[in-house]
Amino acid sequence: MEIRYASHPNEVKAFDTTRLRDEFLIEQLFVPGKLELSYSHVDRFIIGGVIPVSEPVKLEADPATIGAATFLERREIGIINVGAPGTVTVDGEVYEMASKDCLYVGRGAKDVSFASADASQPAKYYLNSTPAHQTYPTVKAAISEASPNHLGSQTNSNERTIYRYIHTGGIQSCQLVMGMTLLKPGSMWNTMPCHTHNRRSEVYFYFDMPADGVVFHLMGEPEETRHMVVRNEQAVISPSWSIHSGVGTSSYTFIWGMAGENQIFEDMDAVKMTDLK
Repeated sequence: MEIRYASHPNEVKAFDTTRLRDEFLIEQLFVPGKLELSYSHVDRFIIGGVIPVSEPVKLEADPATIGAATFLERREIGIINVGAPGTVTVDGEVYEMASKDCLYVGRGAKDVSFASADASQPAKYYLNSTPAHQTYPTVKAAISEASPNHLGSQTNSNERTIYRYIHTGGIQSCQLVMGMTLLKPGSMWNTMPCHTHNRRSEVYFYFDMPADGVVFHLMGEPEETRHMVVRNEQAVISPSWSIHSGVGTSSYTFIWGMAGENQIFEDMDAVKMTDLK
């Protein structure tokens, strides 16, 4: 498991492109037949991806790294399938996972494994895990069951629909909040005007992008912004002090996961467009 440490905003001001990407960008999440994981000291997020092919892949990590005998001994996890159909098995119970289905697995589950319905068209499971202080039930939700919120406009190139899966009004969790934003064709901007939220951090995972497409992900303090070029199926760790917005060369989809002391989606500190630098 790769380890990422937290960075102070004053330090980040001096980062060049390579250092910025090393600290905040997760470039490879999917390797056929393997579980890829990154552990961030930002709110103790674990971000991962798995493509099961001919055999199921188990959710596991080195006990010395996570300080527990099993992955979910003291954690919860949100799983969203961004590939072809498959199944996730939790302590013997099988959950069918179509594209864009979400599965929340609560603290204490011992055996979790991922499989594809067809090895030639495998499932792709994107994972967010955070520490948990109590156990909530394992729950699956299709995108049709998520809470939709339509935002933006075609005029501003940011017409989009936010689907909330794991949140205070949906699937219950200890601290993990998770959802998906789909941009309409012709829209390229997300979360602009931007904001920060000092009470929680966020991870952005970009996908449904063409091979030659990119997203220019904006981060940093509002008065000291930076950007990273992000490609298909890559993720960005966004600390609480940083804005998180982006514009693509075409429309795209992204999954957002949040962790911290507050699960209220609307709790954010708006940034005036005139204050951005």
